Amino acid sequence: MFAKNIMIPKSQCFYVHAEDSIEEALEVLRKKQVDGLPVLNGDEYVGMITHYHIYRNYFNSELNKEEYLKTVKVKEIATHQEIFFQGNEIFENTLVELKDFPLFAVVDENRKFLGVVTRFDVIEQFQSAFGIKRPGIRIAFSSVEVEGRIARLANIIQQYHESVISLVTFDETDKLVRRIILKIEKRDNIKKFTDSLEDAGFRILNITED
Repeated sequence: MFAKNIMIPKSQCFYVHAEDSIEEALEVLRKKQVDGLPVLNGDEYVGMITHYHIYRNYFNSELNKEEYLKTVKVKEIATHQEIFFQGNEIFENTLVELKDFPLFAVVDENRKFLGVVTRFDVIEQFQSAFGIKRPGIRIAFSSVEVEGRIARLANIIQQYHESVISLVTFDETDKLVRRIILKIEKRDNIKKFTDSLEDAGFRILNITED
């Protein structure tokens, strides 16, 4: 999955124009209840503006409040002018980029604004990957990192006809151990299934129902 797959398209985005005043930008931020807004010059992406940067720039300016709100243009304080996605970024990397900022613009090779990727939507996708919103049995286990272990796991899952909600693996390369979190639909054969996992060399760490 790529960043473009979770992008909110321009037609569904809130944004402000480069020549808008800070007062106008604040009105949109408050009315739409969003953390940040793309700044556009026509179709061209100029940068981002947030409550935080508006207030920070005000306190660092020598203008009174009314003068600052009415005379300063959003393009003058926009951030992230050269920080954006182009849509082909690997989905997993977007959370790292977004950990310190609520949203990134997505632009084409000519800086034409296409939409935004938000931290909220990225986290929603990670929750989906872990099956957090679906009830089931979550099994955490580990395995020595040798060739064919995932294939062996797949065979056991198939043998017991388990319905997999999510499967996520984590590597501990210093110990040559792979940690695995498997979430399956609740059934009466969980004991037999986990016994088979242990017989195959998988070490059960935790079993929870959610």
